[in-house]
Amino acid sequence: MLLRQNFLIILVFFGMVLSGLVYLNNIQRSCNQQIIEQVVIKPKWKQKTFGLQSSPGLLYNQPSVLVGSRADVASVSWLAPIIWEGTFNPILIDSIYKQHNLTIATTVFALGKYTRFVKDFLESAEQHYFVGFRVHYYLFTDQPESIPEVKMGENRNLTVLKIQSLNRWQDISMSRMEKLEKLIENELANEADYIFCLDIDTKFYGRWGVESLGRLVGVIHPWLFDAPRDRFTYERRPESQAYIPAGEGDFYYAGAAFGGSLEDVHQLTKTCREKLLIDAANSIEAVWQEESHLNKYFLLNKPSKLLSPEYMWRDINEKAAQIKVIRFSNVAKNYSEVRPNP
Repeated sequence: MLLRQNFLIILVFFGMVLSGLVYLNNIQRSCNQQIIEQVVIKPKWKQKTFGLQSSPGLLYNQPSVLVGSRADVASVSWLAPIIWEGTFNPILIDSIYKQHNLTIATTVFALGKYTRFVKDFLESAEQHYFVGFRVHYYLFTDQPESIPEVKMGENRNLTVLKIQSLNRWQDISMSRMEKLEKLIENELANEADYIFCLDIDTKFYGRWGVESLGRLVGVIHPWLFDAPRDRFTYERRPESQAYIPAGEGDFYYAGAAFGGSLEDVHQLTKTCREKLLIDAANSIEAVWQEESHLNKYFLLNKPSKLLSPEYMWRDINEKAAQIKVIRFSNVAKNYSEVRPNP
């Protein structure tokens, strides 16, 4: 009887020791997993800090502190420059930035019938978009086989990324933020210096260059650049995370073009993605999907640089007196024909 009791005691003891070892092993695995997750969540951004060094012997027009280059438009807001034709010297700024071997990542989405716009977008970009600089286009599509071959210049590359088809154009619009967030985390963190996220149903007509670079860049919408804020088509329902009350707002920003440093655009896309998910959980869809959330983000996180409507016009718009150059424009199309749903 005594022998049996001793055996049971020894068996219980070894059981406790084994349980303790398993517990310690699980704690160690959990800690390792947390360390791995932290590495993924906090990528090391490729950042360059450099002064504005001009090349010796470079000739350009003398700047003036007394006379502004444009009297018909504002060229600054909350210390953020607003870029218009005539407010920058392309010779000087190209000389400054070309010394630093920058890479500009550029994303577009072409799903369904929107693949028809890829050729004009890329061919016109090769003529006008960051000419002379390193550019890597990332094209998200559900039809890689439909993407035409376009001749790329030196240091210009195109990567085609296949994604799932979606039945509603609203869902396509809202899914962009998540795709951009993951692309920046997984592929761009150590590959690019800046990123611009553009619509594919567009075409370049003039220079879009390093004058547009900044920490966080918004583009003023062409339909509302001269409108009072009470006409802005913000999300006005308090139930939505994109809600902006009447009487608030700076500008109305185009969802078709935004950009900046990788770190800042990553934070923008992450925040908008989170807000979109909260709205979805509450069965709310903002009036202009991700554009509404983008406008809310820019209201609370002011862009460091603003691009005038020269950088996002619409072919169907009549040209305004303030628009001296149309650089980038949304092409005319029949939305009911190219979109998968009304």
